[in-house]
Amino acid sequence: MKYRLLGNTGLYVSELCLGTMTFGAKGFWEVMGGLQQAEVDLLVREAFDQGINFFDTANVYSLGESEKLLGQAIRNNGLPRDEIVVATKSTGIMNESPNGRGQSRFHIFNEVDASLKRLQLDHIDLYQLHGFDPLTPFEESLSALNDLVKSGKVRYIGLCNMAAWQIMKALGISRLHHWNEFVSVQAYYSIAGRDLEREVFPLLQDQKLGLMVWSPLAGGFLSGKFKRDQVAPQGSRRANFDFPPLNKDKAYSCLAAMEPVAKAHGVSVAQVALAWILSKRQVSSIIIGARRMEQLKDNLASSKLVLAEAELKTLDEASALSPEYPGWMLAFQGQYRATPPVKE
Repeated sequence: MKYRLLGNTGLYVSELCLGTMTFGAKGFWEVMGGLQQAEVDLLVREAFDQGINFFDTANVYSLGESEKLLGQAIRNNGLPRDEIVVATKSTGIMNESPNGRGQSRFHIFNEVDASLKRLQLDHIDLYQLHGFDPLTPFEESLSALNDLVKSGKVRYIGLCNMAAWQIMKALGISRLHHWNEFVSVQAYYSIAGRDLEREVFPLLQDQKLGLMVWSPLAGGFLSGKFKRDQVAPQGSRRANFDFPPLNKDKAYSCLAAMEPVAKAHGVSVAQVALAWILSKRQVSSIIIGARRMEQLKDNLASSKLVLAEAELKTLDEASALSPEYPGWMLAFQGQYRATPPVKE
């Protein structure tokens, strides 16, 4: 397992992070996995033994059950607290009361305490806003997060699923008030869904934020089980929950480009999809989720797969985004500064 710095911090996290959306079976979340304690214990143990030190959950996953299962697995396996990095989130609907969701100071403080209790921890290493709240002013949310860091309940703060302008606005507000700043962005990114490269990737590089990738296999579509003009395999997550949105025609083209690469290395298509993401310098960690031990082991093996430059070029070309303004204009106008002048 390799380790990468989380953005501009001194914190090393494993380049593969164990996601816990498959833990628990409350309500809608059962379709994600429905795993219970014995199964969770085995997956957490295997992940840690193979070098994963980073675990990501959220209060909303199975309405708190995922956090409970992860916290108990950490205890059951005797994982050393000072060797693991635990991340969780809040924003989603936890109850039907008026303040049971969002990013108000009231809700954030309540949910941090509830998450700590469920996880059986005295602090959260990375606490993330799970999206954008259009009602709560950023000043309120960011002030609350800053106070949580100062209190010791939270070590670092991050965000998920926001537009580049929202991320930059939040950073500006934090700097204006000398508050703790976001260190990471958690976002959807895959070889079949590269939209993040238009605006957020340049921001990550400029502001030195870490990227945590969710759904790197596009909701299981890049697992290698899906074939063009065939019905989704029974039992697959996509068969029950067709998410995230995907240009499937383009995704099939990506699969066609990955299959020869996988065959040449003697690995799964899923490993190629993960290795392609790991080749991107903006990425701090990929969040992998599993319902079965063989899935976890296959994903873990991607950390050892190094793709050749020619293979990366082939995959990049097969999955390239179509030009979009102002990106194509910025690239065109930037050419005159790309090459240093030469004096004869």
